[in-house]
This record gives sequence, C-alpha cells and structure tokens, in this order.
Amino acid sequence: MLAAEDSVWSAGHACPSCGQAVPVEDGIPLFAPALADTVSGFDPAAFARLATMETGHFWFVPRNALLGGLAARYARCARRILEIGCGTGFVLAELADRFPDAQLVGSELHPSGLRIARERLGMRAAFAQMDARAIPAEAVFDLIGAFDVIEHIEEDEAVLAAIHRALAPGGVAIIAVPQHPWLWSEADDVAHHARRYSRGEMNEKLRRAGFDVVFSTSYCALPLPLMIASRAIARFRQRAGKASQRSEVEAAPPRPVNAALRSLLRAEVALGMAGLRLPVGGSRVVVARRPA
Repeated sequence: MLAAEDSVWSAGHACPSCGQAVPVEDGIPLFAPALADTVSGFDPAAFARLATMETGHFWFVPRNALLGGLAARYARCARRILEIGCGTGFVLAELADRFPDAQLVGSELHPSGLRIARERLGMRAAFAQMDARAIPAEAVFDLIGAFDVIEHIEEDEAVLAAIHRALAPGGVAIIAVPQHPWLWSEADDVAHHARRYSRGEMNEKLRRAGFDVVFSTSYCALPLPLMIASRAIARFRQRAGKASQRSEVEAAPPRPVNAALRSLLRAEVALGMAGLRLPVGGSRVVVARRPA
C-alpha cells in the first residue's frame, strides 16, 4: 500500500504491511499480474490502433481540452496525480502539460497500453499495472482521473470507493463515462462496455461513495442528433441483414467531417468552461471532491 510520504510506485516497491515485493515486467510494477493483458473489460489489441487515431480526432482532442481545463480549475494545486486506465497516455500527456511540477502516475490493467503511454510521455510520468477496484494507495493523491474507464468494469462502485480511499482529504476525482442507455450501439459492444449511464446516475454513485459533486455536465451534446441518426441507421441496416460501418466511420471519419465535428466540440467545450451545463450528450463528465 502506497502511503502519503511515498512519491509514486516504482520498480522494487514492496507492501509496507507484509513486505512482499511487487513483481516487475519491463520496468512496470504489476499489482494485478493475473489480469495483465487479458480481455477483461477491454481488448488490449486495440491500443496500437487507438494510439494512431487519437491525435487530431474530433472526439479526443476537444475532450482533452475539457478534462485538462477542469483539472486546472478544480485541482490547480495538485502535486500527486493518478490517471486510472490511462491507455496510450493521450490524456495523461495533457495533464503533464498542465501540471509540469506534479508527480504523475498512469495506471492501466494492460501493460501493452502502458508501454505505448511510456513512449509518449517518457520521464514525465511513472506507470503501474493495477486493478482499479483495488488501488494500492491510501490518502495519497490530490487528483485522480478515470476517463471512459469505469463503464468497462462491472463493479463500478468498488472503483469509486477505491478512488475515494486513494485520494487525500480535499482531493478531486474527475470521471468521464458514456451516457444514455438508449444510445447503446455496436460501438459499446466492440469496446466491451458493461453499461452506459443514465443522467444523474454517476452523480448519485459518487455521493454514495462519500464524494461531494462540484461539477457535472454532458460532453458531445451538440453532435448528439448526428449520433442518434447514426445509431438509427445502424439498427435499420442490422434488421435488414446488412453490415454496419458506423463504428468505423466514427473511428476514422473523412477529413472534412472530422474537422467540422472537432470545431463543433471545441465550441461546446468553450461554452462548458464558461459555465453552460448541458443536460444531454454522448458522455457525462463529473468532478467530485473527497471532503477535507
């Protein structure tokens, strides 16, 4: 268990209670080695493709601006930052830019993703493989982010409890999850989602975990009519026995479409940071604080 006086997990880390050393692979501590690179909530084979599509993508780039902006606003003095399920390190790199003097840790169930993240960030962050339901830390971090991660895990409330325990009193959690069960589509199946969240559901689960919710809004609200139409077309094609290409189009839209959607979402993020709260949208983003 990492205690407040420690910096970050590192190779050679041992449990202070039992003295058992944590196994290390390729320089990465493995806190849940039995689950490493298994198809558990996510297919690790998808990381390589994800790394190629994030930069410049209409959905990922504005989302980085939103998440980074919220972190800077609600946790501006954070010195220890953990991202759960950091994947290829795309958001973690944004946090490294926003908090150049902080100690950053990227965690992930899958070492294959952490290797890509380490290539992206170099020495700007430390990395650890772990199960988000059992974060080996108590009252350590000032900011913990879980960005489109918790929906992959059946025991989502166990993750929220672990985040609460790992945060220092007064620490901040930023959670992003897909929203609206009625938007469920083949993309959720492909991504191994366990759920999409109804409006208000994540807020309530955070409160049950002991958090105070300080900010909550939707993301991808302005393009929502396009999302609804896309899913309706996909369902029609499925009933007609035709293959759907909706997931592929969203992953790699034509360049003019990508640029237009990126501009639309940048405008939406600017409105959100200016104070507009959007009730509906493809995602829900919540900022919560552990009481001091």
